[in-house]
Amino acid sequence: MATAGRFRTIKDTYHYAAIAALKHLPPVSIDLVQNGSHVIPAVRGLQITGSAYWNLIVGGGRAWNENGDGGRTRVSLPFALVERNANCVHNGLLTFLFDGSTISRVRYQIVHETCEYFQFDMWGQVGTTYSRHTVTGDTDLKNAYAAEVAHRIPTKPISALSTDSPNAGIDTSAFGSGVTASALSTYGVSYGGVNYVGACQTRQGAYPYCNQMVLPSYSLAKTMFAGIVLMRLTQVYGSPVPSQLIRDWVSEADTSAWSGVTFQDTANMATGNYSSSAFESDESGSGMTAFFDAEAYGPKMTAALAFPHSAAPGTKWVYHSSDTFVLARAMQNYLVSKAGAGSDIYRWIRDQVLVPLHLSPDVLTTERTGNSATGQPLGGYGLFYTQDDIAKVSRFLNADGGRIGGVQKLDPTMLADAMQQNPANRGLTTTADTTGRTYQHQDGLWARQFTSADDPVFTSPVYVPFMSGFGGITAAMLPNGATYYYFSDNNEFGWSAAAAQAYKLPVTGGGG
Repeated sequence: MATAGRFRTIKDTYHYAAIAALKHLPPVSIDLVQNGSHVIPAVRGLQITGSAYWNLIVGGGRAWNENGDGGRTRVSLPFALVERNANCVHNGLLTFLFDGSTISRVRYQIVHETCEYFQFDMWGQVGTTYSRHTVTGDTDLKNAYAAEVAHRIPTKPISALSTDSPNAGIDTSAFGSGVTASALSTYGVSYGGVNYVGACQTRQGAYPYCNQMVLPSYSLAKTMFAGIVLMRLTQVYGSPVPSQLIRDWVSEADTSAWSGVTFQDTANMATGNYSSSAFESDESGSGMTAFFDAEAYGPKMTAALAFPHSAAPGTKWVYHSSDTFVLARAMQNYLVSKAGAGSDIYRWIRDQVLVPLHLSPDVLTTERTGNSATGQPLGGYGLFYTQDDIAKVSRFLNADGGRIGGVQKLDPTMLADAMQQNPANRGLTTTADTTGRTYQHQDGLWARQFTSADDPVFTSPVYVPFMSGFGGITAAMLPNGATYYYFSDNNEFGWSAAAAQAYKLPVTGGGG
């Protein structure tokens, strides 16, 4: 643990920086395997450190030799501090020197985050102990990392989009616009089998591991976990799945308020249980604060079920992250009834969909109740991605129609409805946001209608499904197969100009 070092607050809405221990790295042990110039952590994805404040994600780094290092090898590793029981991510670097028997002090620097309410710089060096030993499964780790790198979608700078599609008349300056530059973690357009990426800027220059910058899901998980799971369960176990009753699969919900509420009602944010129907009023209220603050399963479920019954199920959209938690629990118990005790809903979708999509190890774990690797997945938030993951999942939902290698993985009717491909089923209309705009919502996916009033490129009305996350995160999937995504943390959701430019691209059947 670093007990020295420096800490500079940039933004601290909840006064976290008043806690001295939070300003230092948690104690951690990292096994590393070297394969040429690549340095590979033995444990990937979310690591539970035991710290009261921080968990950890470590990515693959590089090793090299420099004159003046006394024959020792220099290592750089990307890592991220993850707020315990929350989804904020603070990206940084670790650097050190080592040889066959010794290691230098480890220097660390954090000068970037995707976190709306807590932003800081942290830097210093920390004493380290080092043991040279054979890491269990080292050959498998090397092979897995090589496969991970090989399976990444080819990337090009965002500027190449206009030259690769010269007849489309793309203005690439629209991508990344509408968001304060200092709040923008990264952005890109996934199209035609290429991930056209923007830079990963920090407060101290470009992040050298842009393709491994850890990005929080926040509510993108409502699509990428809960929505995909519901569609996969339906594909595997049949059409009765969406109409299963929550109260039959969540014992705590066996109350009159949840009578008649189905899995799909809950995915649609239409349980009928709410305090206020104003746009995201409940989501920012005290009841939801109790839900987010609770770490253990019991208090979290109690808070999730505390909203009063106010409308018939399926009739009124009211946004609740807590509903997705309830749905995740219901789907967990449903899966156990089908696949047997010991089944875990996140490991199931990991093996069924996420691994076949060749997603990074960062997304193969999730935050759970009890700050535990075995708790209940949070459902509506708590995942972590890279640029490559966003491009792949978007392509899977959009251009690939829920297929992997030609095999249909998601129920095609549910997916088509959620992707606004069925004019007869647009989903529920949301209440108006602060701009007076309404959206459609279905199975964890939002949708916005664009017309010529937004941009002349929309010669007829077009519905654009999108995923949306707290603080300023969007992945908009255009009907031509292109997806525009960005991650930011200044509560800015301006992506209309980017959507109009992406819509100019010719229809693609294999990219996006």
